[in-house]
This record gives sequence, C-alpha cells and structure tokens, in this order.
Amino acid sequence: MIVRRWLWKHGFRYRLHVRRLPGTPDIVLHRYHTVINVNGCFWHGHENCRLYRLPKSNSTFWQAKITRNRERDAANCEKLKKMGWYSITIWECDLQGEHQKSTLQHLGLELSKILLRLNAPQPYSAPESQPMPIAAEAEVAYGKKADKSTSQQVNESTSR
Repeated sequence: MIVRRWLWKHGFRYRLHVRRLPGTPDIVLHRYHTVINVNGCFWHGHENCRLYRLPKSNSTFWQAKITRNRERDAANCEKLKKMGWYSITIWECDLQGEHQKSTLQHLGLELSKILLRLNAPQPYSAPESQPMPIAAEAEVAYGKKADKSTSQQVNESTSR
C-alpha cells in the first residue's frame, strides 16, 4: 500500500495484478511498460536481511519453498524482459523506517529513466535503395572558363 499510495500521489497511474502478464505482477504501469513487484523478505528469500530467517521447524520444506519462489521470480522477470517489459523489485525491508523515503525517490527516478528510454528520438536513416537528394547547386569552377554544358546546367538550375 505504501508504494501504491506514493505512485498515485505522484501522478503514476497503474493497474493491479494483471493476469495476462507472467507472474501476475503486483503493480503494472502500462504507460511505462513496467511492472513493480513488492516482495516480502521471508517469502522470497531476501539474502542478508534481518526479516529473512529460515524457521527451525520443518526447515527442509521452507528452504525448498523459498527456492521455488526465487526460481519462479527469476523466470517471470526473464519472460517479461523478452516481452519488452521493465521489471522493478522492491523489498519489504526497504519500505520500513528511514529507508522508505529514499526507496520511493529511487523508484521515481527509475520510472523517469524508463520513460526517457521509451520516448527517446530515433535516428533517421535513409533507405539504402534510394540515393539522398542533394540540396546544393552543381559545383562551378570560378575564374576558369567553363564549357557550355556546365554553364547551361547552372543556368537551368538557377532559373527554376
């Protein structure tokens, strides 16, 4: 809810849990061609996080479950990338305490960068089959006597 409120307050419009995208992402910003997943540190196995501790009871089950979650997350991100979508993951611990403000500012910066990439001007390239038209006049050698064919070409191009 923290991320959703921040996005709405800053003018980012989104959809929730779009089922036709791999992994049913938490937040989908169509305009930015971006998905945002807010992952719980325990459920998705956030390494070196104080919120991720493997339970002492039934630890083999939990280890396997968290490993499957990580593999599924990675596969979904790869599928989204192949479809041309950007994927942002925000961890639960980054939205707590003093980290929250900087995390949300960083999210806004990343979305701005993505929008710039999507709207970057494309360089113009002329088709190879057609020569580029020349906007300049024919080359004339000044101070030398030009033959009649060159002077006729120059006169014809200037009279047009």
